[in-house]
Order: sequence, then structure tokens, then C-alpha cells
Amino acid sequence: MSVVTPVGPSAPAGSTASFAEPRGRVTQVGVLRSEWIKLRTLRSTFYTLIAAVVALIGFGVLFCAVTASHWPHMGAGERARFDPALTSLRGYFLAQLAVGVLGVLVITGEYATGMIRATLSAVPRRLPVLWAKAALYSAVTWVLMTAGALVAFLVGQAMLSSRHIDTTLSAPGVTRMVLGAGLYLTVVGLLGVAIGALIRNTAGGIATVFGLLLVLPALAEALPQSWSDTIGPYLPSNAGQAVVALHREAHTLAPWTGFGVFCLYAVVALAAAAVLLKRRDA
Repeated sequence: MSVVTPVGPSAPAGSTASFAEPRGRVTQVGVLRSEWIKLRTLRSTFYTLIAAVVALIGFGVLFCAVTASHWPHMGAGERARFDPALTSLRGYFLAQLAVGVLGVLVITGEYATGMIRATLSAVPRRLPVLWAKAALYSAVTWVLMTAGALVAFLVGQAMLSSRHIDTTLSAPGVTRMVLGAGLYLTVVGLLGVAIGALIRNTAGGIATVFGLLLVLPALAEALPQSWSDTIGPYLPSNAGQAVVALHREAHTLAPWTGFGVFCLYAVVALAAAAVLLKRRDA
């Protein structure tokens, strides 16, 4: 026969009882804190972000140094096409690969190890996990990439000043380019997180990110000219990179219009990932 021992003010003196404390309510702040611990304790996060910053600054400085060295030997056509601000920011093209890859790994890494089941068990509603991962990674990427773009610009212009071909942040459109490089890389990271959540496989997610950012523009250039001019500006990377261009060329979107289109790609991908996260098993 089992006996229930009362607990509380009515319990007899000296009686003991063991009971589980009620589980605390899951909040978005708590999920953010948990995901921040995961993000900052992974070695892949540190090394990949360092690689992105080094690529952004290093290649920008390298291109400026080479340009300054060869400036006296450049033809009139090359000098006319030269853009000092864009030259110092060229490293963003390589940095986007590191940022996109880490965005995919932020979520597919947990699927690969099976840790995602524990995460979703702790957060049964699931979507707070996706929002936390996307928000944290976007914030970290924006801070680091914007700072990296600013450093790349300042150091690069210091090198170009030896030939008096440098520019300043106060020049028309230059501040927008520098900040735009950080914003573009931030949305690349957000797109990587969304694709990782959609595909749930590291190799497939990385291949998809590379395909969207690199392969699609190359394929568009192989189309007939009329098709390429119509489709090309609306491809993800072409649209997003408009914010890093100083002058609007023919058959391209305006800087902030193009960036808005790029953001729309990321939002749609993230919304699709949210729907599938709710419907699929871990």
C-alpha cells in the first residue's frame, strides 16, 4: 500500500518529501542567452569570422598597394575606371564566402551532431531557436564586418594617398559604400542561416549558398543579352552588391533598391525555414 506524504504547512514535523521543482517558462531572452553561449564557444565560429575579417581587410589593402605601385604604368582607360573606395573594399567578395558558410554551420552543425533534438526539446515552440540564431549571428556579423570594412577603407586610402588618388568618407556615396559592405555581408550571413535551416545538411547548405551568390550570376551572363539584362539585376548577389557600388551602371538596380531586394530573398528564405521547422521532425 502506498502512502502519500503531505507537503506544506500541514505536513507532520520531521517528515520529508522529494519533489521536482516546476520548470521555468521558456523566454526569448533565455533562448538568446543559450544560443549566445553556443555561438561563442564553438571554435569554428572564431576561426571563420577571423578568416572573413582577414579577407575583408587583407585583400582590400593588397589591392590598394598593388594599384598604388602600378599607377604610373596604367593606361588612361584603367585610370578612368579606377574607383578608390571600391578598391579598398574588394575583400568583401571573398569574405562573403566565409560568412555564408558559417551561417549555414550555425544551424546544420546541431543537426549533424544530433544536438538539435535536445535544443528543440528544451524549446518546444521551436521558432524562438531560429529567431535567436538568426538575430545573434546577424548582430555579430554586422559589428565585425562593418568594423572590418572601415579599417580596410582607411588603411587602403592611406596607401593610395601616396599617389594622391585616395578619397574620403565625406565624398558622395563613399560612406554608403563602407556601411553597405557590412550590411551586405550581414544579409549573406542571415541567408546562410535560413538555407541551413531549410536544407539541414552542411554540404547541401554550403553548395546552395555558393550557387546563389556565385553560380547564378555566371549563368545569367551566359544567357542572351536581353535576358541577362532583365534577370541579372534581380539575382541575390547582384542586387545586394548594388549598395557597394559608387555609380549605378546600366541594367543595375539603385543601391538601396537592390539591397532591399536582397533582404527580401533572406526574409523569404527565413520564413520558409520557420514553416518547415514547425512541420518537420528534428
